[in-house]
Amino acid sequence: MKCKGKLTRRGAVFIILAFAVILAFVVLACSEGEGEGLESAEERCEYLGSLGWDADPATESGKTVILPAELTGVIAQYNALQKEQGFDLEPYCGKELESWSYELRSYPNGEENVTAQLYTYKGKAVAGDIHSNKLGGFMHGIK
Repeated sequence: MKCKGKLTRRGAVFIILAFAVILAFVVLACSEGEGEGLESAEERCEYLGSLGWDADPATESGKTVILPAELTGVIAQYNALQKEQGFDLEPYCGKELESWSYELRSYPNGEENVTAQLYTYKGKAVAGDIHSNKLGGFMHGIK
């Protein structure tokens, strides 16, 4: 049996677009997003490194925290900081998060005793900050 039709420009465009959609779906399905897959200290420190922070994995301290059902007071203020950098804790209200702390090896102005704090949910970064451990110190986002 012989095919009598020929490929038209419209048909070729359709085939190319269909292939591009399938390829994009495969790439998205197989890749992790930014801040995902953070299951080990090394992966979390690499993530912080991708944001410009040199965190010392040997100083890792972790604990489980449960967010309240509603964000009020200081936690609501903290979430405002998170929203400025593209995070939002509201979807995690009432859920258990992992809190990870790391000492920074260096800070841009040379200040010492500065900590990177990272909150994860099922291996995904959901919040974080950089803060000074000094009385009257500072806090800002990780991004």
